Amino acid sequence: MPGWSVCAGGEGLVPYTAVHAVLGRLYAGLPDLGRGIVWEDVHRVRPRAPLSCPDCEGAMSAVLRGGTRFFAHHGKRPDDCPLENESFEHHMTKLVLLGAIRDAGWHAELEVSPPDKSWRADVMATSRDGSQRMAWEAQLSPITVPDIQARTNRYAEAGIRVCWVSPHEKSPKWIDEVPAVRAQPSEAGGAWAVDDGVAAFDWSFGAWGVRTTPLLVFVRWALEGQVEPVVSLRRYHRVKRRVGGRLWVLRRGMWWTSAKSARLQAEHDVMRRRQEERKRVAEEARLAAEAEAEQVRLEEAAREEARRLEKLEESNRRARELSDARHARWLEERAEQVARRNRKLAEAEERRLREEAEEAERVLRAEEASRAWWSLLSGAQVRELFEAVAAWARQEHKVQLRIPDGLYPEPRYGHGAPLFRVDGYLYGVARPCPGLLVPSNGVGQLTVFVRNKTEAKMLAGVKCKELVVFDLPEHEQLFFG
Repeated sequence: MPGWSVCAGGEGLVPYTAVHAVLGRLYAGLPDLGRGIVWEDVHRVRPRAPLSCPDCEGAMSAVLRGGTRFFAHHGKRPDDCPLENESFEHHMTKLVLLGAIRDAGWHAELEVSPPDKSWRADVMATSRDGSQRMAWEAQLSPITVPDIQARTNRYAEAGIRVCWVSPHEKSPKWIDEVPAVRAQPSEAGGAWAVDDGVAAFDWSFGAWGVRTTPLLVFVRWALEGQVEPVVSLRRYHRVKRRVGGRLWVLRRGMWWTSAKSARLQAEHDVMRRRQEERKRVAEEARLAAEAEAEQVRLEEAAREEARRLEKLEESNRRARELSDARHARWLEERAEQVARRNRKLAEAEERRLREEAEEAERVLRAEEASRAWWSLLSGAQVRELFEAVAAWARQEHKVQLRIPDGLYPEPRYGHGAPLFRVDGYLYGVARPCPGLLVPSNGVGQLTVFVRNKTEAKMLAGVKCKELVVFDLPEHEQLFFG
């Protein structure tokens, strides 16, 4: 993170922490060592800085090697010392989490343990009032699912929430067995982002969708309870994700997500169960109808046999009975035709009502999503966006636009706000709602305007003539869809 001076030279497995006799625990990776001093206050000073091992209490020294700062025992580490050396990657991951927690306004401390040593948190976050604690574990070394579940349960028994963080390129097997995410720095070495473990439930697709989220944002959400670990129901375990031009199918049993997404998953599951129940009832009705038809066929065969025998006994009566039988069959067939026609009419009416209900529900969800999308902006911000579009049109195309006196989202353009030229022709669409814009909306030949890069990222898949991105102020809630 910015301001951290530990070099990425890679010192293998070394201790990055020591205890100062006066100041307390020091961390080599922090600019102020976590205690308001600089590295030169403990490195190569005379007299030697009073440093000791936090576990065996043996004397330690500050060491600078290859640009990497760490602590080391005087001489060889005692065989009975329980101090676990850690890799540079593990140490840096902890420091990234430490900074993110503090940016969220919570107190953060490295390597916290209870008196009985039943657990040891890499980073412990504590709320301002001290009423809440959450452990953050940077897990780089291999660990079995039962072991990580047992460690998670120990935190739960202590009343502490926990999130496991893996910085590996490939997601570990336990990522959906416990509250966990995968987080990595950007390719340019900038801010870290969570690219696995956070998801939102998409009702229209009936599936979870992975949401790449800045680590700073995810940590704040998790600490404040805006996202929580939610179990994915079995029917929704399969998640499609496109990475590097390839489509991957993941299997996930747990996600960090919002209460809204958890509720949508439950409601979608109820809807699916109802559909399956309707299919089951329809299948039972079909089988019953087939059985009834077979019974009618058998009965008709029996009648035919009776008529054949009667025909042999009395030729005069055979003609009358044959006529009566033909009339009876015609009535039965006519009745069956009427019954089939009535069934088809009833089924068509049921389909029509169901499709109307589904369409009404889709429109309602789209309007709710539109209201939520536009409610993120104040009236002044909306006006600011319209004026920015008008200024851009004048500068780029020498076109005058009619600035609307209010917000009128249009469903046909993904609930974005259409902007017209003074001559009445449509010029472009502002802020179409993510998830509501489909190719049939007819924006392929239109210019789409968004406030900033965050909104542009959320509309990255939109097929349009041109996507214009302004540099207007960020809105905090846009980070999570």
